[in-house]
Amino acid sequence: MTNTAPSTTTSVPTVQAGSFLTLHYRLAGPAGDVINTFNEKPGTLTLGAGELSPALEALLIDLPEGTRKTWELPASAAFGERNPEMQQWVARKLMNELGDPSEQYQAGDVVEFPTPDGMGSYAGSVVQVREDGAVLFDFSHPLAGQPVTFEVEIIGVL
Repeated sequence: MTNTAPSTTTSVPTVQAGSFLTLHYRLAGPAGDVINTFNEKPGTLTLGAGELSPALEALLIDLPEGTRKTWELPASAAFGERNPEMQQWVARKLMNELGDPSEQYQAGDVVEFPTPDGMGSYAGSVVQVREDGAVLFDFSHPLAGQPVTFEVEIIGVL
């Protein structure tokens, strides 16, 4: 009779739809990093909850815990093309109510707005400022229509 130890197979968890992830990630466009958690605390998110674009989430599916990987995505692949319907004029009066009335806006500035329920925020980038002070914002994602570098390190998968 031979004594053998019971086999212990520990499988490494992999990312699936609905997985809760702890990860470091970096998103960068041609102008540099938009977000980078590698020098900070890692981020957490639930895959499928809309915290990343569907295109980026799809890249994470089936990655095993512990993976570090970088993708170079062509323009529009990560966040789609810029949508002209996402441009909207905002009256100076409303801008004064939402922020500093003495603020001077310039093309390229990014401004955060509260969501209607007050529970979150969203951002728009300034496209143009009229003489009357109204500001044309583009509410497309800042990386829409641009090539994107997406780097990720999967720390934990639940």
